[in-house]
Amino acid sequence: MESGVESEAMPYVMCRTYSAGVFAGYLALREGKEVTLKSARRIWYWAGAATLSQLAMEGTSNPSQCKFPTEVDTVVLTEVIEIINCTEKARQSIKDVPIWAQ
Repeated sequence: MESGVESEAMPYVMCRTYSAGVFAGYLALREGKEVTLKSARRIWYWAGAATLSQLAMEGTSNPSQCKFPTEVDTVVLTEVIEIINCTEKARQSIKDVPIWAQ
């Protein structure tokens, strides 16, 4: 269990939006193009994976070069155009990336 979220109850996914970028988190709700994620991180910049598909399957091989800001409790994304299920390995890799802040 992480931040009160049970991984078995909600799959861990990556969501690409039309204009807000990419987020990774637990899929709490999907209604058409609107998605609610729990315990979510914005994937602002990634390294160590060629594509989001690879990042969702394998995680990053270069976490120190990734820019993932702090996790938020809940985010509602409108205009989601892609949802990719993540493996446990990828979820742990995303979680382990140091928080990027300025």
